[in-house]
Amino acid sequence: MSHSPQTGPAGPEPPDAAPWTTILGPTQPWHRLDFRELWRYRDLVRLFVRRDFVAYYQQTVLGPLWFFLQPLLATLVFTVVFGRIAAIPTDGVPDFLFYLAGTVCWGYFAGCLTRNAETFIANAAVFGKVYFPRLVAPLSVTISQLCQFLIQFALFLGFWCYYAQPGGTFRITLGIALLPLLIVQMGLLGIGAGLVISSLTTRYRDLRMVVGFGTQLWMFATPVVYPLSQVPAGYRLWFALNPMTAVVEGFRGAFFGTGFPGPVFMGVSWLITAGILGLGLICFNRVERTFMDTI
Repeated sequence: MSHSPQTGPAGPEPPDAAPWTTILGPTQPWHRLDFRELWRYRDLVRLFVRRDFVAYYQQTVLGPLWFFLQPLLATLVFTVVFGRIAAIPTDGVPDFLFYLAGTVCWGYFAGCLTRNAETFIANAAVFGKVYFPRLVAPLSVTISQLCQFLIQFALFLGFWCYYAQPGGTFRITLGIALLPLLIVQMGLLGIGAGLVISSLTTRYRDLRMVVGFGTQLWMFATPVVYPLSQVPAGYRLWFALNPMTAVVEGFRGAFFGTGFPGPVFMGVSWLITAGILGLGLICFNRVERTFMDTI
């Protein structure tokens, strides 16, 4: 007795056909994230990082010098306005170094937030033609911003070494061991807040107009241009609800010895950061299923 070959919608299957290596199925629920698939596309993340990092200043006059000029110019303005004119105390830290530390920290967070807030709109053409995990785009932005932060952090270390030479007024503290956690927290908070905004802008385009302004307001609600010690005691609880407060104060405390935030302060900051990140990932995963119909 002979057996007929298996047939399917495309006709008889050749006897030497290779087994399927990729199975296409229904999309996953909006509340689930496939990080294994994201890991398989790590090479694409690397290419996106290289594109963002190399091409961003490729056609500018000063090129990579802008990595140094941006924090330096902002620090000089803050030193003149808040340090000289307003004469805001800086807890015994030299004005220039105090403002440079806050500017470098805030620049990394603000860059992650504003760039990730444009994820869907900026990549709509690519998302509509090629499939890859959509989280590749915000992840690559966060890593490229981290590379820029490390360059500016090296600039900060250079000035710190100059001011901390023998005879200086401050020394490095044990809080420096928590510096990697502070950097990770800045990146996670920036990507979380950016994904929330990016998900909302697919329907409400006018939110794009307030991202820059809102980021500036958030900066002034964070002790970037003033120390937390200058905030009245009655308002410090509200500042504790701002996760970037603990980050900036912790960064300065590690290098200047002005006091590292306590475990409760840091714990509240991390809880809020985790909440914003979780909300951002859920919103992003839900919107990516249908955003091409509304963008």
